[in-house]
Amino acid sequence: MSFPTDVKYTKDHEWIKLVDGNTALIGITDFAQGELGDIVYVDIATVGKSLNAEEIFGTVEAVKTVSDLFLPVSATILEVNSELENEPELVNSDPYGNGWMVKVAVNNPADLDTLLSAEGYQKLVG
Repeated sequence: MSFPTDVKYTKDHEWIKLVDGNTALIGITDFAQGELGDIVYVDIATVGKSLNAEEIFGTVEAVKTVSDLFLPVSATILEVNSELENEPELVNSDPYGNGWMVKVAVNNPADLDTLLSAEGYQKLVG
């Protein structure tokens, strides 16, 4: 299981990485994809919406369950990873790379400082 140090983590098993100014990518962690099992569908219909931290921005469907996706910080959803439409399994094979889920405009980048570090998240999941 991997815990990249260039992302921040939530207790709900999402990660966020600033890529440019206030633009960030969000996905689910390696731990989360492992717990869910084979991802078969990612449903995100919130493009263009401004949401608060911890609001649901979509769902991820695995073979045996459907799980809500929670926004780590207040942001506007700019884009959904279109590759997931035909290859949802990218979330399993590359959760921190090609398996990212949404690109967002973060309202306040300083909010990322309230999230877990790689070390903190690793302690959370044991």
